[in-house]
Amino acid sequence: MTKKPADKDRARLQALIQEATVDCYDEHEEHMGLMNLIEENVVCPFPAKVIGEDVEVVELRSPEAGFGLDAVCRYKGKDYNIDINSLEWPKKKPEGFEWIEAYLAWRASLG
Repeated sequence: MTKKPADKDRARLQALIQEATVDCYDEHEEHMGLMNLIEENVVCPFPAKVIGEDVEVVELRSPEAGFGLDAVCRYKGKDYNIDINSLEWPKKKPEGFEWIEAYLAWRASLG
């Protein structure tokens, strides 16, 4: 019996999360492990939209406090920190996007 595509996607994301968090002792270390792999693998800049406006994502980083992933979006010459969940993704995802997906799956699993 063949696995459903959703099961394959879930297994792929779990494998990425495991790779990023293998030596971690708590959620804070897991967050940093995922952030390190996002920084290493997601190629910026890339286009996206925020509330329907075209922006350029020039950097991905942790917020000042707590868990999260902020996109530094350049719009009309100014940079804005936007939570990653507020981005509208282009059809062609940036290189390394699977690490963002893994991060979002990890964060959702925290409850």
